[in-house]
Formats: sequence, structure tokens, C-alpha cells
Amino acid sequence: MKLISKILVAFTLLISLTNNAQIKNTKTETIKVYGSCDLCKGMIEKAGTLKKTAAVTWNKDTQTATLTYDAHKTNQEEILKRIALAGFDNEKFLAPDDIYAALPECCHYSRELKPTSKSKDAAMNMAADHSGHDHSKMTQAETAPAQNSSQLKPVFDSYFSVKNALVNTDSGTASAKAGELLKAIKAVDMTKLSTEEHMVWMKIMKDLTANAEKTASAKDVAKQREIFALLSRNIYDLAKVSQQGNSIYYQHCPMYNNGKGANWLSLENEIRNPYFGSQMITCGSTVETIDNK
Repeated sequence: MKLISKILVAFTLLISLTNNAQIKNTKTETIKVYGSCDLCKGMIEKAGTLKKTAAVTWNKDTQTATLTYDAHKTNQEEILKRIALAGFDNEKFLAPDDIYAALPECCHYSRELKPTSKSKDAAMNMAADHSGHDHSKMTQAETAPAQNSSQLKPVFDSYFSVKNALVNTDSGTASAKAGELLKAIKAVDMTKLSTEEHMVWMKIMKDLTANAEKTASAKDVAKQREIFALLSRNIYDLAKVSQQGNSIYYQHCPMYNNGKGANWLSLENEIRNPYFGSQMITCGSTVETIDNK
């Protein structure tokens, strides 16, 4: 068995060296990736590696992965997403619980980045901050909503501020609020999200960031509204899995984009159209109520 493991490691190293030689515009970074054995090494390196684009080598002793990639074609986050989706936690992304559970028994490493791994002392400190309740006996599921809400609330708040600015046809405020949204996105600590939130966040974060940047830099309100339609799709996916303590209304304007329509989210059931503003302020309807209390 040891011989097979050594052969596997040597074969993986050979492939990695060959792939590295083919990668252009190279950027190299080292980052924490968790695993436990040589089998983990093979899976981590296979998940992160793309021919002529990215190569990954993982060190079991230091629990670190060296990423070498073409910076014109990919980035650290895309590589680490693939590694997480293969079952291995890293500094940026956590593996889905079901995928981790399906790993071979020898690959069940200690999940140090999972919120449930908090120490008893940390739990006691949390309890001390809330007198009158015995929080030391609360489960992670009971304490998670408030923690998750604090992570994503600034993202939702900034989105609604952008929406309100577009309702008022105020491109300057929309740009400023989109800048605040961008900061809120970058401030999210993914290790404190629920599993469902984390999975959606991995899928939307790249587009969400790009659309927030485009809205912030756009000066024309028509262009901002165009981007806002894309931004709203990302926020809708997030709203479906995030407990924010209030109802969110998913609303539709049938007239926007030459009759193709577009959606947005609002904290009020009353229609205040961000795509037309005062021209057609009440055009639209609520198509879904997301009750995430």
C-alpha cells in the first residue's frame, strides 16, 4: 500500500512539473488547504489543476498548497472553489458537508475552519455576553442565524440602497451605494456562513463583485439599471438561503428591456420600480415573497 502511495505521489509530481512548464503568465501563491493523507494529496492536486492553466502541489506536513497559474486565464478563487467542491476546506472556501462525508475514511481530516469547531471556552464567552439565557447549552444551529445575518446584512442593505437610488433616478447615489456594496461583499467571512449560504456564495461571488464594480463605475443611470437586473439575480439566489429576519419581496417589471422584463428585490410589498423611476413608478407586481425570518 505504501509503495502504491509513493508511486501515486511521484506520478502526480511528474504531471505537475509537466503542466507547470506549459503555463504562461505565471503567478504562484501558497495557501492553507486541509487534508490528511496521500490520497487527499492526489484529489486536491487533481481538482485544482487545469492543463496549461493551473497546477497545484499539496504538502501534507504543512497543510499548504502551492498554486501556480496563468493569471490571464484564472485566479486563486476559481482554483480553491474546485478544491473545496472536491471535499477539502481551504482559507477561502469550505467543502460541502455531503461531499466531505463521502470522502474515504482516511481522508476525514479535522475541519478546523468549520464554525461548529468552536471551543468550549469560545462558547462560554458567547454565553457570558448574553446574561439571562443559558447559551452554553445552545446548539450551533440555534446560534448560527444571528451570526450569518451579521455577515450578509451589509450586502443586502447596500443592495436595497442601490435599488432606492435607481427608483429616484439618482445615478450619483447609485454609484456611491454600489461602492458600499462592493466593500460589503469583500468583508464577508465565508467561514461564518451556513452551508447553504456558503454554496450559493461560491457560485455568485465572482458575478456579484463584477456587477457591483460595474454599477459603481457607471455614470449613466440607464447603464446602471441594465447592470442592476444582473445584480438582482445574484441577490435573489442569496436571499433564498439566507436568514435575514424579515420578508423580502421579489418583484417583476414586464415593460423593461423592450418588454423582456426584469426583476428586483424589495423590503416593501408596494411597487416602486427601479427600472423606470417616476416614469412608471408603480409598474410591476410582486411575484414571490421570501420569508426568511
